[in-house]
Amino acid sequence: MPISFLQRLQELAGPAVNKVVSAAAGAEKVSAERIIHHLLVGLPELLGAAVVEVESGQALASYTTSREFNLSKVVGFNAEVVRQQRRALAVLQLGPEEQLEEILITLHSQLHLLRLLPDGRRFLYVAVDCRDTNLGIAREVMRTCEE
Repeated sequence: MPISFLQRLQELAGPAVNKVVSAAAGAEKVSAERIIHHLLVGLPELLGAAVVEVESGQALASYTTSREFNLSKVVGFNAEVVRQQRRALAVLQLGPEEQLEEILITLHSQLHLLRLLPDGRRFLYVAVDCRDTNLGIAREVMRTCEE
């Protein structure tokens, strides 16, 4: 039986861990949660994941394995990275067939991938540990989320 007071206390302690959290509603919520669950099947050892709206930088659904990995703060900055990269590509005037698909951020022990979803309004953000997941597997799982 869910007790709202206890749930509120847990929220004050930080983001939910090992649980898909959704901020969207209706069909958008269902879609975002489905994508996160698909990711968890393909990448069970991921550090964090989120479906993010590009313009607002808001996570529609997210999942993390650690309270220290605060996705609510990170996704806004990643949305800005996507917007800036789109502006940079527009300056290059490459043509309509050349669209941003993916951004890879490589750290010493982590990979952070941002993959635009087909609608262009949202992107999928995934963080994995390099020791647990290789780039090819992470990319393929993210690509299959689009289908």
